[in-house]
Amino acid sequence: MSETEAHPSGAPARPFESTATLNRAARATIDSAALAANLAVARSAAPDSRIMAVIKADAYGHGIVPVARALDAADAFAVARLDEAVALRKAGLTGPIVLLEGVFHPEQLALAGQLGLDLVVHCFEQIEMLEAASDSRQFPVWLKIDTGMHRLGFPVGDATQAAARLKTCKAVAGELRFMTHLACADEQDNAMTRRQIEAFEGAVAGLPGERSIANSAGLLAWARSRADWVRPGIMLYGASPFEGSTGEAMSLRPAMTLSSELIAIKTVAAGGRVGYGSTWEAVEDTLIGVVAIGYGDGYPRRLASGTPVLIGGQPAKLVGRVSMDMITIDLGRAPEARLGDEVVLWGEGLPIERIAQAAGTIPYELLCGVTRRVTMRLV
Repeated sequence: MSETEAHPSGAPARPFESTATLNRAARATIDSAALAANLAVARSAAPDSRIMAVIKADAYGHGIVPVARALDAADAFAVARLDEAVALRKAGLTGPIVLLEGVFHPEQLALAGQLGLDLVVHCFEQIEMLEAASDSRQFPVWLKIDTGMHRLGFPVGDATQAAARLKTCKAVAGELRFMTHLACADEQDNAMTRRQIEAFEGAVAGLPGERSIANSAGLLAWARSRADWVRPGIMLYGASPFEGSTGEAMSLRPAMTLSSELIAIKTVAAGGRVGYGSTWEAVEDTLIGVVAIGYGDGYPRRLASGTPVLIGGQPAKLVGRVSMDMITIDLGRAPEARLGDEVVLWGEGLPIERIAQAAGTIPYELLCGVTRRVTMRLV
């Protein structure tokens, strides 16, 4: 997506860096080589499976079109909504695109046909829509089975009936495929995953067609879930799907480095307080740096004093509250810092999992939460 392209939703495009001087110190550097390397890790972990790369939610905040191009070795892409598929087709991506939530209205079915999408079908209303389709267009279809997550999908007991109707539906192209979604695969000792896999295998026993079960966690930790297709998401962006571990430990590389610049330096005397609410107090004279990033950029307000950052590759810590446009950091361990120095908030050298833990959340939310005023730089 260029700097002038419209975002598929109709909102302003996420700004990509240009030669113009912009008042945007906050930037997210997207490493296309890291994306390709992470895809290779997924391929190595499931060598007998095909890869459906999950690039929904603007590729987890990384930019759906540049990420798709970096992941062109994937066998298919998975998106959640039609506007995401529109963006890919407009950008010239011609490979298979799977619409994970399917369509909700007949006019969406027509657009999906024009775009040449694979459809996930998860309820009888969607089957009825396909049966009522008036034109001759056909769709590759994935029948989704609910094996215990209780979100989308046919109950296990309805799978055979749903498959029979789809097999006789003129709008369905080729052999039916089957999928389910794992609820607890990120908890490696949770028996729920084993029960879900067994339920899925029972539901599709005797039904011809390819299968897909594994998300990133399943792909990495549950060999039985790998099946014909795997659907890696978070691991493609270099983050671990497992609490308490990092992507680096799994040979994954961070695809996004969120950084900004030091815009002010001052000494706060012992007893001085910093930031809104005066929540942090200097116990001695302290060199403080002001960084041009805040919750308006997607750096969470709930992060507390002590959260790590890097400045010039050296460790430093957040002090005081995160405000809309700025944070303050203790430069005691980086006394040589100068205005304009880069400050890394997560990414290369600072695992996003550490920041997610400090924020009481998961890497997915941090990545998807980077706002549109952060300049994206593809390398």
